Amino acid sequence: MQTLPKPRLEIRNLVRSYDGRAVVDDVTLTIMPGQVTCLLGPSGCGKSTTLRIIAGVEMQDAGEIWVDGKLVCDTVYRVPPERRGIGLMFQDFALFPHLSVSENVSFGLKGATREEKRARVVQLLERVDLLRHIDSYPHELSGGEQQRVALARALAPRPKIMLMDEPFSGLDNRLRDGIRDETLSVLKEEDTAVLLVTHEPEEAMRMADEIALMRKGKIVQLGAPYNVYTRPVDRAAVSFFSEANVLRAEVNGALAKTPFGQFLAPGVADGTVVDIVFRPQHVRIDFDRNGSGPLPTPSEGVAARGVVERARFLGHESLVEFRMDFDGSVLKATVPNVFLPNPGKVMWLTVRRDRCFVFPASH
Repeated sequence: MQTLPKPRLEIRNLVRSYDGRAVVDDVTLTIMPGQVTCLLGPSGCGKSTTLRIIAGVEMQDAGEIWVDGKLVCDTVYRVPPERRGIGLMFQDFALFPHLSVSENVSFGLKGATREEKRARVVQLLERVDLLRHIDSYPHELSGGEQQRVALARALAPRPKIMLMDEPFSGLDNRLRDGIRDETLSVLKEEDTAVLLVTHEPEEAMRMADEIALMRKGKIVQLGAPYNVYTRPVDRAAVSFFSEANVLRAEVNGALAKTPFGQFLAPGVADGTVVDIVFRPQHVRIDFDRNGSGPLPTPSEGVAARGVVERARFLGHESLVEFRMDFDGSVLKATVPNVFLPNPGKVMWLTVRRDRCFVFPASH
Protein backbone atom coordinates (compact mmCIF):
# COMPACT_ATOMS: atom_id res chain seq x y z
CA MET A 1 0.00 0.00 0.00
CA GLN A 2 1.44 3.32 -1.10
CA THR A 3 1.76 5.93 1.62
CA LEU A 4 0.87 9.50 0.79
CA PRO A 5 3.69 12.05 1.13
CA LYS A 6 3.62 14.18 4.24
CA PRO A 7 3.01 17.90 3.92
CA ARG A 8 6.22 19.86 4.19
CA LEU A 9 4.47 22.66 6.10
CA GLU A 10 1.18 22.58 8.02
CA ILE A 11 -0.35 25.59 9.71
CA ARG A 12 -3.29 24.68 11.92
CA ASN A 13 -5.79 27.24 13.22
CA LEU A 14 -3.24 30.00 13.72
CA VAL A 15 -4.41 33.03 15.73
CA ARG A 16 -2.60 36.24 16.65
CA SER A 17 -4.28 39.25 18.25
CA TYR A 18 -3.17 42.76 19.14
CA ASP A 19 -5.20 44.89 21.56
CA GLY A 20 -8.11 42.47 21.28
CA ARG A 21 -8.16 42.50 17.47
CA ALA A 22 -7.37 39.27 15.60
CA VAL A 23 -4.69 40.12 13.01
CA VAL A 24 -4.38 36.42 12.10
CA ASP A 25 -7.71 34.68 12.56
CA ASP A 26 -7.87 30.86 12.40
CA VAL A 27 -5.48 30.48 9.46
CA THR A 28 -4.96 26.91 8.23
CA LEU A 29 -2.69 25.94 5.31
CA THR A 30 -0.93 22.84 3.96
CA ILE A 31 2.05 23.07 1.60
CA MET A 32 3.71 20.07 -0.05
CA PRO A 33 7.38 19.78 -1.12
CA GLY A 34 7.96 21.74 -4.32
CA GLN A 35 4.64 23.59 -3.98
CA VAL A 36 4.34 27.37 -4.16
CA THR A 37 1.47 28.87 -2.17
CA CYS A 38 0.80 32.60 -2.28
CA LEU A 39 -0.76 34.47 0.63
CA LEU A 40 -2.50 37.20 -1.34
CA GLY A 41 -4.31 40.17 0.11
CA PRO A 42 -4.26 43.92 0.78
CA SER A 43 -1.83 45.59 3.17
CA GLY A 44 -2.69 44.97 6.81
CA CYS A 45 -4.63 41.74 6.26
CA GLY A 46 -2.24 39.59 8.35
CA LYS A 47 -0.01 38.08 5.64
CA SER A 48 3.36 39.17 7.03
CA THR A 49 2.37 38.40 10.62
CA THR A 50 1.56 34.84 9.53
CA LEU A 51 5.00 34.58 7.94
CA ARG A 52 6.76 35.88 11.07
CA ILE A 53 4.97 33.32 13.24
CA ILE A 54 6.02 30.47 10.93
CA ALA A 55 9.60 31.77 10.93
CA GLY A 56 9.58 31.81 14.73
CA VAL A 57 10.23 35.51 15.22
CA GLU A 58 6.73 36.04 16.61
CA MET A 59 4.52 33.85 18.80
CA GLN A 60 0.95 32.91 18.07
CA ASP A 61 -1.88 33.07 20.61
CA ALA A 62 -3.33 29.78 19.37
CA GLY A 63 -2.66 27.17 16.72
CA GLU A 64 0.15 24.87 15.67
CA ILE A 65 2.94 24.73 13.08
CA TRP A 66 4.18 21.37 11.76
CA VAL A 67 7.13 20.61 9.46
CA ASP A 68 7.38 17.17 7.84
CA GLY A 69 4.85 15.77 10.27
CA LYS A 70 6.66 17.05 13.38
CA LEU A 71 5.40 19.74 15.71
CA VAL A 72 7.55 22.86 15.50
CA CYS A 73 5.51 25.28 17.57
CA ASP A 74 2.33 25.61 19.58
CA THR A 75 1.59 27.90 22.53
CA VAL A 76 3.78 25.81 24.86
CA TYR A 77 6.42 24.00 22.78
CA ARG A 78 8.69 26.00 20.46
CA VAL A 79 11.61 25.00 18.23
CA PRO A 80 14.05 27.95 17.90
CA PRO A 81 13.94 29.77 14.53
CA GLU A 82 17.44 28.64 13.51
CA ARG A 83 16.48 24.96 13.90
CA ARG A 84 13.28 25.02 11.84
CA GLY A 85 14.89 24.47 8.43
CA ILE A 86 13.20 27.58 7.10
CA GLY A 87 14.72 30.10 4.69
CA LEU A 88 13.67 33.75 4.56
CA MET A 89 13.61 36.31 1.75
CA PHE A 90 12.40 39.87 2.23
CA GLN A 91 11.84 42.95 0.12
CA ASP A 92 15.09 44.67 1.16
CA PHE A 93 17.30 41.60 0.49
CA ALA A 94 19.18 42.30 3.80
CA LEU A 95 22.62 41.48 2.37
CA PHE A 96 25.63 42.24 4.56
CA PRO A 97 27.34 45.22 2.88
CA HIS A 98 30.78 44.45 4.34
CA LEU A 99 30.79 40.85 3.05
CA SER A 100 31.49 39.72 -0.50
CA VAL A 101 28.91 37.83 -2.55
CA SER A 102 30.66 34.57 -1.67
CA GLU A 103 30.69 35.42 2.04
CA ASN A 104 27.02 36.45 1.96
CA VAL A 105 25.95 33.19 0.31
CA SER A 106 28.02 31.02 2.66
CA PHE A 107 26.96 32.88 5.81
CA GLY A 108 24.35 30.32 6.86
CA LEU A 109 26.47 27.24 6.15
CA LYS A 110 27.30 26.28 9.71
CA GLY A 111 29.48 23.25 10.36
CA ALA A 112 30.66 22.89 6.76
CA THR A 113 34.31 22.81 5.76
CA ARG A 114 35.81 25.61 3.68
CA GLU A 115 35.80 23.34 0.61
CA GLU A 116 32.16 22.35 1.15
CA LYS A 117 31.14 26.00 1.54
CA ARG A 118 32.98 26.98 -1.62
CA ALA A 119 31.41 24.16 -3.62
CA ARG A 120 27.89 25.10 -2.49
CA VAL A 121 28.48 28.80 -3.20
CA VAL A 122 29.78 28.06 -6.70
CA GLN A 123 26.85 25.72 -7.39
CA LEU A 124 24.25 28.30 -6.41
CA LEU A 125 25.91 31.27 -8.07
CA GLU A 126 26.14 29.28 -11.30
CA ARG A 127 22.43 28.49 -11.00
CA VAL A 128 21.49 32.16 -10.63
CA ASP A 129 24.07 33.25 -13.26
CA LEU A 130 26.24 35.29 -10.88
CA LEU A 131 29.43 33.28 -10.62
CA ARG A 132 31.34 36.12 -12.27
CA HIS A 133 30.43 38.29 -9.25
CA ILE A 134 31.61 35.81 -6.61
CA ASP A 135 34.15 38.30 -5.17
CA SER A 136 32.03 41.45 -5.67
CA TYR A 137 30.30 43.37 -2.90
CA PRO A 138 26.56 44.15 -2.72
CA HIS A 139 26.98 47.85 -3.57
CA GLU A 140 28.59 46.82 -6.88
CA LEU A 141 25.49 44.88 -7.96
CA SER A 142 22.18 45.96 -9.47
CA GLY A 143 18.92 45.46 -7.57
CA GLY A 144 18.11 42.36 -9.60
CA GLU A 145 21.55 40.89 -8.94
CA GLN A 146 21.25 41.59 -5.22
CA GLN A 147 17.91 39.78 -5.22
CA ARG A 148 19.52 36.73 -6.81
CA VAL A 149 22.32 36.77 -4.25
CA ALA A 150 19.68 36.89 -1.50
CA LEU A 151 17.98 33.88 -3.09
CA ALA A 152 21.28 31.96 -3.25
CA ARG A 153 22.04 32.82 0.39
CA ALA A 154 18.58 31.69 1.52
CA LEU A 155 18.94 28.40 -0.40
CA ALA A 156 22.52 27.66 0.70
CA PRO A 157 21.60 25.67 3.86
CA ARG A 158 19.06 23.66 1.81
CA PRO A 159 15.97 24.82 3.73
CA LYS A 160 12.89 22.63 3.53
CA ILE A 161 10.67 25.71 3.44
CA MET A 162 11.15 29.18 1.95
CA LEU A 163 9.18 32.15 3.28
CA MET A 164 9.15 35.12 0.92
CA ASP A 165 7.71 38.51 1.95
CA GLU A 166 7.16 40.76 -1.09
CA PRO A 167 10.67 39.89 -2.35
CA PHE A 168 10.23 41.37 -5.82
CA SER A 169 8.40 44.60 -5.04
CA GLY A 170 11.59 46.69 -4.98
CA LEU A 171 12.61 45.65 -8.48
CA ASP A 172 12.15 47.56 -11.70
CA ASN A 173 9.12 46.34 -13.67
CA ARG A 174 11.32 45.44 -16.65
CA LEU A 175 13.36 43.02 -14.53
CA ARG A 176 10.65 41.64 -12.30
CA ASP A 177 9.07 39.00 -14.55
CA GLY A 178 12.38 37.44 -15.53
CA ILE A 179 13.69 37.32 -11.98
CA ARG A 180 10.42 35.90 -10.66
CA ASP A 181 10.53 33.12 -13.24
CA GLU A 182 14.19 32.41 -12.53
CA THR A 183 13.56 32.31 -8.78
CA LEU A 184 10.62 29.95 -9.22
CA SER A 185 12.70 27.62 -11.39
CA VAL A 186 15.49 27.41 -8.79
CA LEU A 187 13.04 26.80 -5.93
CA LYS A 188 11.30 24.03 -7.88
CA GLU A 189 14.63 22.37 -8.61
CA GLU A 190 15.43 22.38 -4.90
CA ASP A 191 11.99 20.83 -4.12
CA THR A 192 11.44 23.60 -1.59
CA ALA A 193 7.98 24.32 -0.18
CA VAL A 194 7.36 28.03 -0.71
CA LEU A 195 5.01 30.44 1.03
CA LEU A 196 5.05 33.77 -0.80
CA VAL A 197 3.39 36.89 0.56
CA THR A 198 2.24 39.42 -2.01
CA HIS A 199 -0.43 42.07 -2.52
CA GLU A 200 -0.16 41.82 -6.31
CA PRO A 201 -2.68 39.47 -7.98
CA GLU A 202 -0.57 39.25 -11.14
CA GLU A 203 2.41 37.99 -9.14
CA ALA A 204 0.30 35.40 -7.37
CA MET A 205 -1.23 34.20 -10.65
CA ARG A 206 2.21 33.96 -12.25
CA MET A 207 4.01 32.11 -9.46
CA ALA A 208 1.52 30.14 -7.37
CA ASP A 209 0.34 26.57 -7.52
CA GLU A 210 -2.25 27.62 -4.94
CA ILE A 211 -3.54 31.02 -3.85
CA ALA A 212 -4.79 31.73 -0.34
CA LEU A 213 -6.80 34.94 -0.61
CA MET A 214 -6.62 36.72 2.74
CA ARG A 215 -8.81 39.49 4.15
CA LYS A 216 -8.97 40.90 7.69
CA GLY A 217 -6.88 38.08 9.12
CA LYS A 218 -8.86 35.24 7.51
CA ILE A 219 -8.32 33.11 4.43
CA VAL A 220 -11.53 33.73 2.50
CA GLN A 221 -10.71 31.54 -0.51
CA LEU A 222 -8.13 28.85 -1.24
CA GLY A 223 -7.49 27.18 -4.56
CA ALA A 224 -5.59 27.00 -7.83
CA PRO A 225 -5.14 30.42 -9.51
CA TYR A 226 -7.61 29.56 -12.29
CA ASN A 227 -10.31 28.59 -9.82
CA VAL A 228 -9.81 31.58 -7.54
CA TYR A 229 -10.04 33.90 -10.57
CA THR A 230 -12.97 32.26 -12.36
CA ARG A 231 -14.97 31.20 -9.29
CA PRO A 232 -14.57 34.09 -6.86
CA VAL A 233 -16.14 33.69 -3.46
CA ASP A 234 -17.63 37.20 -3.32
CA ARG A 235 -17.73 40.62 -4.96
CA ALA A 236 -14.58 41.77 -3.17
CA ALA A 237 -12.67 38.77 -4.53
CA VAL A 238 -13.63 39.74 -8.09
CA SER A 239 -12.55 43.33 -7.53
CA PHE A 240 -9.22 42.32 -6.00
CA PHE A 241 -8.10 40.63 -9.21
CA SER A 242 -9.44 43.16 -11.69
CA GLU A 243 -11.74 46.09 -12.19
CA ALA A 244 -15.38 45.11 -11.98
CA ASN A 245 -18.74 46.46 -13.08
CA VAL A 246 -21.72 45.99 -10.76
CA LEU A 247 -25.44 45.92 -11.49
CA ARG A 248 -27.90 45.80 -8.61
CA ALA A 249 -31.18 43.94 -9.11
CA GLU A 250 -33.98 42.18 -7.25
CA VAL A 251 -34.63 38.49 -7.70
CA ASN A 252 -38.01 37.12 -8.65
CA GLY A 253 -38.60 33.56 -9.81
CA ALA A 254 -34.84 32.82 -9.65
CA LEU A 255 -34.23 35.63 -12.18
CA ALA A 256 -32.69 39.07 -11.69
CA LYS A 257 -34.00 41.59 -14.21
CA THR A 258 -31.56 44.27 -15.47
CA PRO A 259 -31.28 46.64 -18.47
CA PHE A 260 -29.03 43.96 -20.02
CA GLY A 261 -31.70 41.28 -19.69
CA GLN A 262 -32.42 38.66 -17.07
CA PHE A 263 -29.70 36.86 -15.13
CA LEU A 264 -30.11 33.47 -13.50
CA ALA A 265 -30.08 33.47 -9.70
CA PRO A 266 -30.86 29.85 -8.76
CA GLY A 267 -31.63 29.20 -5.12
CA VAL A 268 -32.01 32.90 -4.28
CA ALA A 269 -35.26 33.81 -2.52
CA ASP A 270 -37.72 36.16 -4.18
CA GLY A 271 -37.25 39.78 -3.14
CA THR A 272 -33.52 39.35 -2.45
CA VAL A 273 -31.35 42.19 -3.73
CA VAL A 274 -28.22 40.96 -5.52
CA ASP A 275 -25.10 42.41 -7.11
CA ILE A 276 -24.36 41.15 -10.62
CA VAL A 277 -20.61 41.53 -11.09
CA PHE A 278 -18.72 41.27 -14.38
CA ARG A 279 -15.28 42.23 -15.63
CA PRO A 280 -14.69 44.89 -18.32
CA GLN A 281 -13.38 42.30 -20.81
CA HIS A 282 -16.78 40.62 -20.83
CA VAL A 283 -18.60 43.69 -22.16
CA ARG A 284 -19.25 43.73 -25.91
CA ILE A 285 -19.46 47.04 -27.78
CA ASP A 286 -21.53 47.73 -30.92
CA PHE A 287 -21.94 50.93 -32.90
CA ASP A 288 -25.71 50.62 -33.28
CA ARG A 289 -28.56 48.83 -31.60
CA ASN A 290 -28.73 46.16 -34.24
CA GLY A 291 -25.05 45.45 -33.92
CA SER A 292 -22.46 46.21 -36.60
CA GLY A 293 -20.84 42.82 -36.09
CA PRO A 294 -22.22 39.35 -35.39
CA LEU A 295 -25.58 39.27 -33.64
CA PRO A 296 -25.43 38.92 -29.85
CA THR A 297 -25.67 35.33 -28.67
CA PRO A 298 -28.40 34.32 -26.22
CA SER A 299 -25.78 34.47 -23.46
CA GLU A 300 -25.25 38.19 -24.21
CA GLY A 301 -28.84 39.23 -23.59
CA VAL A 302 -30.16 42.74 -24.29
CA ALA A 303 -28.20 45.75 -25.60
CA ALA A 304 -28.13 48.91 -23.43
CA ARG A 305 -27.24 52.42 -24.61
CA GLY A 306 -24.15 54.19 -23.29
CA VAL A 307 -22.24 57.36 -24.10
CA VAL A 308 -18.44 57.35 -24.23
CA GLU A 309 -16.92 59.44 -21.46
CA ARG A 310 -13.26 58.51 -21.86
CA ALA A 311 -11.06 56.07 -23.75
CA ARG A 312 -7.43 55.20 -22.98
CA PHE A 313 -4.89 52.92 -24.64
CA LEU A 314 -3.13 50.79 -22.00
CA GLY A 315 -0.49 49.11 -24.16
CA HIS A 316 -2.11 45.78 -24.95
CA GLU A 317 -5.75 46.83 -24.72
CA SER A 318 -8.00 49.89 -24.59
CA LEU A 319 -10.22 50.86 -21.67
CA VAL A 320 -13.45 52.66 -22.56
CA GLU A 321 -15.72 54.24 -19.94
CA PHE A 322 -19.42 54.72 -20.70
CA ARG A 323 -22.11 56.77 -19.00
CA MET A 324 -25.14 54.50 -19.10
CA ASP A 325 -28.57 55.85 -19.99
CA PHE A 326 -30.52 53.58 -17.66
CA ASP A 327 -29.15 54.96 -14.36
CA GLY A 328 -26.31 57.37 -15.13
CA SER A 329 -23.68 54.98 -13.80
CA VAL A 330 -20.24 54.50 -15.37
CA LEU A 331 -19.53 51.13 -16.98
CA LYS A 332 -16.05 50.06 -18.11
CA ALA A 333 -15.19 47.89 -21.09
CA THR A 334 -11.85 46.68 -22.38
CA VAL A 335 -11.07 45.97 -26.04
CA PRO A 336 -7.94 44.30 -27.43
CA ASN A 337 -5.46 46.60 -29.21
CA VAL A 338 -6.31 50.23 -30.03
CA PHE A 339 -9.93 51.36 -29.77
CA LEU A 340 -10.39 55.03 -28.89
CA PRO A 341 -13.89 56.35 -29.68
CA ASN A 342 -14.42 60.04 -29.09
CA PRO A 343 -16.22 61.29 -25.96
CA GLY A 344 -19.93 61.71 -26.61
CA LYS A 345 -20.08 58.80 -29.05
CA VAL A 346 -23.25 56.72 -28.53
CA MET A 347 -22.70 52.96 -28.47
CA TRP A 348 -24.63 49.84 -27.50
CA LEU A 349 -23.33 47.38 -24.94
CA THR A 350 -24.11 43.77 -24.14
CA VAL A 351 -22.81 41.62 -21.29
CA ARG A 352 -21.81 37.97 -21.38
CA ARG A 353 -24.15 36.45 -18.83
CA ASP A 354 -22.06 33.28 -18.61
CA ARG A 355 -19.17 35.43 -17.33
CA CYS A 356 -21.16 37.19 -14.61
CA PHE A 357 -21.21 36.47 -10.90
CA VAL A 358 -24.30 36.92 -8.75
CA PHE A 359 -23.75 37.68 -5.05
CA PRO A 360 -25.96 38.97 -2.23
CA ALA A 361 -25.89 42.77 -2.39
CA SER A 362 -23.08 44.35 -0.37
CA HIS A 363 -23.91 47.44 1.66
